Amino acid sequence: MPLLLVRHAQAKPRKEWDGEDGVRPLSSHGLRQAEGLVAIMGNFAPRARILSSPSLRCLQTVGLVASAQHLTVEETDDLAEGQSSVAVHLVRSLAGQEVVVCTHGDVIAEILVALADEDRLDLGQNPKQAKGSVWALDGRAGSFTSAKYSAPVAMDAL
Repeated sequence: MPLLLVRHAQAKPRKEWDGEDGVRPLSSHGLRQAEGLVAIMGNFAPRARILSSPSLRCLQTVGLVASAQHLTVEETDDLAEGQSSVAVHLVRSLAGQEVVVCTHGDVIAEILVALADEDRLDLGQNPKQAKGSVWALDGRAGSFTSAKYSAPVAMDAL
């Protein structure tokens, strides 16, 4: 079972949100992307843990997957925006475990760069990290050996 690295789905635009960024919710399109994650993860159904940034948009992104799998989402500041180096360490510690990890674009980018550089993980010619996408990362003992990207799917596209 690979570790599933999820970028949160599309949130309401920052410029259209007056509240604190940590409680900025998903847009209507993002909610459909979150529903689509249940379909994407059908082949990789997590049975152990789901970890998420405490930001509402991340919690909403993996909330339906958690419900479908009867799991609780564990919030961790290690996956918050700006926590890239801490997040890389966390992801490495989870190699080979059945876990979903949901975080932000800046963190995903740093994790992928670290795994490509340090583990020589092949991410393809143009690695992507679209909102609502999933990287399935196979590995063990603190390193990763393969990666497969799944583009976001909105339920209205299924």
